[in-house]
Amino acid sequence: MNGPASLARVRLMQLVSPALPVGAYTYSQGLEWAVESGRIRDEATAGAWIGDLLRHGIGRFEAPLVASLMVYWMAGNATEIARLNADFLASRESAELRAETVQMGFSLNRLLADLRDPALETLRGELDRLPEIAFPTVWSGLAAAWHIDPQAAVGGYLWAWAENQVMAALKAVPLGQAAGQRLLAELGQAVPAIAGKSLTLPEDEWSNLTPAFALSCARHETQYSRLFRS
Repeated sequence: MNGPASLARVRLMQLVSPALPVGAYTYSQGLEWAVESGRIRDEATAGAWIGDLLRHGIGRFEAPLVASLMVYWMAGNATEIARLNADFLASRESAELRAETVQMGFSLNRLLADLRDPALETLRGELDRLPEIAFPTVWSGLAAAWHIDPQAAVGGYLWAWAENQVMAALKAVPLGQAAGQRLLAELGQAVPAIAGKSLTLPEDEWSNLTPAFALSCARHETQYSRLFRS
């Protein structure tokens, strides 16, 4: 099938691809310290850690934030975009996490010019008004500019996050490739429902209260030996 809808699906695959040059593969978001501490030690514990964060952390805060940002990007509401961008930056529990989203946001914003897509000119202009840009802010803007269905976009965003976490676990635990695919199959089953709920979750019900995650991210900053930047 040809047409705008099929092109939007291709654009979504581009946005969630590990080849997107934003450096996501260099971060573990505290998972490396969870391995160091013994909290994650095998396939089962890696699946529990990543799955809990998917449902109770990123799925209840970052996913609905991306969904709302897409709405505001499509409406051209620069005030609300700036507010949610600032809220996300303030929500990062450690210096590493904050540096991560700013670095990835900077890299994705820089890519916009290299894509040479006239449809992104307005997006680039609005992003230039922000002093610091969180990764979800740029990503949601691209998804909106490319007319990607919001539920599909949020599902793709969640999938990309889960895939990166599994890849970090493969390196840090370590786990085998088959274990990684089993984890992705299990996590993938949860993604559609989480993405669907995020589109209607009221902002006063958003929550990123995940204490073990916050502590692992902070502890990673002083971890003696490490592979990842967070």
